Amino acid sequence: MLAQLISISSIERPYVALGLEGSANKFGAGIIRHDPDGSTHVLSNVRHTYITPPGEGFQPRDTALHHREWALTVINEALKKAVVSMHDIDCICFTKGPGMGAPLVSVALVARTLSLLYRKPLVGVNHCVGHIEMGRQITGTQNPVVLYVSGGNTQVIAYSQQCYRIFGETLDIAVGNCLDRFARVINLSNDPSPGYNIEQEAKKGKRLLPLPYATKGMDVSLSGILTSIEAYTADKRFRPDGPSAEDGEDIITPQDLCFSLQETVFAMLVEITERAMAHIGSRDALIVGGVGCNERLQEMMGIMSRERGGNVFATDERFCIDNGIMIAQAGLLSFRMGFETPLAKSTCTQR
Repeated sequence: MLAQLISISSIERPYVALGLEGSANKFGAGIIRHDPDGSTHVLSNVRHTYITPPGEGFQPRDTALHHREWALTVINEALKKAVVSMHDIDCICFTKGPGMGAPLVSVALVARTLSLLYRKPLVGVNHCVGHIEMGRQITGTQNPVVLYVSGGNTQVIAYSQQCYRIFGETLDIAVGNCLDRFARVINLSNDPSPGYNIEQEAKKGKRLLPLPYATKGMDVSLSGILTSIEAYTADKRFRPDGPSAEDGEDIITPQDLCFSLQETVFAMLVEITERAMAHIGSRDALIVGGVGCNERLQEMMGIMSRERGGNVFATDERFCIDNGIMIAQAGLLSFRMGFETPLAKSTCTQR
């Protein structure tokens, strides 16, 4: 499938695809159109997020229930915004994995139901490839080194010999998971997302506190950093509500911790990305995934890329954060090359 996504033949008519994404706490539906002149049009991109109270994560069972409850509303809104009906759709694309098992199953069930009701072919899509293909489409970059950073994935990827190949990755938890878990420790809101709120708090930080710097060749390890940053919250200098009038300068605030965590982890990610760029001779980097929205990460990657005579490419939250349109884009590319997922094989995989 991966090799099929690169070389696309010309088409004689427009092709329209519906993409359904729900590998984590967002259910998204997007509709995309490929025209004979080679242009691509995003007709709609709708999503709804399952948000839990501060200090709590989202459980697979509850997230799957959210997806089932919101599926019809989100899909109908996407069709309405795109001014199309299900009869105009050429294929129904869905996230096959990786992701959380129960939410993935809910989305696959919706996709199979629509496929049977409207007699439309199914296309299972790799979630990671969806992020990359949408990033390439929006930014126009041709052959970048990809830094894929999200709640469940942290990978450095490059295209080689007709496949996307992983050059480096996390050895334990993903960077988004690391940020989310620390946000729960300091009781930050989950609205709109824990990572976004950490980014805003980090902008107010003034002290760079020492944390383990754990790059291991082309890989990174983040669980030890999370343990170390959590230990600061038990320090007698830590002030969860900020400094008081009688405090001296030697105090630690939540903003300092957010700043230190971001700076350390992002420096590690920039390092392994630059190493991959040097290895394959690429000067451009593409950031995809939910954490790719982080402006500080984009800034640090931009500095590194410019020093190498290249550029960094990234998208905004419409396309960085999990969405249905990225599944529609990758799925339609596959469908145009003759790929379909038989109903009997429309299963999911968490890995």
